[in-house]
Amino acid sequence: MPVWDPDVYQRYKAYRDRPALDLMLQIPRDLQPREIWDLGCGTGEHAALLASRHPGARVHGLDSSPEMLARGRAMRADIDWVLGDIATFAPQVPPDLIFTNAALQWVDGHETLFPRLMSLLAPGGVLACQIPVVADDGWRRSLRETALDGPWAARLADVERVRSGVDPRAYHDWLSPLSQDLDVWVTTYVHALGGDDPIVDWTSGTSLRPYLEALADPDEQAAFLAAWRERLAVDYPRRDDGVTLFPFSRLFVIARRY
Repeated sequence: MPVWDPDVYQRYKAYRDRPALDLMLQIPRDLQPREIWDLGCGTGEHAALLASRHPGARVHGLDSSPEMLARGRAMRADIDWVLGDIATFAPQVPPDLIFTNAALQWVDGHETLFPRLMSLLAPGGVLACQIPVVADDGWRRSLRETALDGPWAARLADVERVRSGVDPRAYHDWLSPLSQDLDVWVTTYVHALGGDDPIVDWTSGTSLRPYLEALADPDEQAAFLAAWRERLAVDYPRRDDGVTLFPFSRLFVIARRY
């Protein structure tokens, strides 16, 4: 996993928060959780919201980034901030709610991961998940093609990228045998971004970061970004009003265990 920069990640906080809040609103209102885990909690705002929404619950935030967890710890000392890997997540007490926003796309094997997370829940517990819909088109394709077409190609060939997307219907198939109630849906947000390089800025805290980390030479980083900007200017032109429209689709899952 790359090393995350909390300041860069927070640059588009309002846009990143909305899917998490949309997900949170769909958690069943009759759920009274006592154990809550936020997997891939990042800087901790959503774990803090869950703690405020469920004051009687013990809330845990798990992330692989010490930098992100430090932000959460400074915000809420009463939350259990845990440095760990989602792939090996194994809580001692079965959670009543597993909440995970924009994190599981970095983990392999969703066909086994999602049923395993369901199996960890207490009876009647809820898995609430949101992940980007990863399609091999638009900015992701141009980023990959730029990485493989230049003097940096050999150094970027093995960069760890977001996992390839899966048909949303597959999540229904994996989870329906384990769920008394299941909802799977996709929402496309059309972000109106300002600035000269909004998509570079947006991705610099997440998907772009592993590529930049693999290029130690600042001049080579600059050349790589210049090449990608040329592609983005064609695919995502800035409008006359200075806005760049950036469609971004996300997959949501709310599954309640039998």
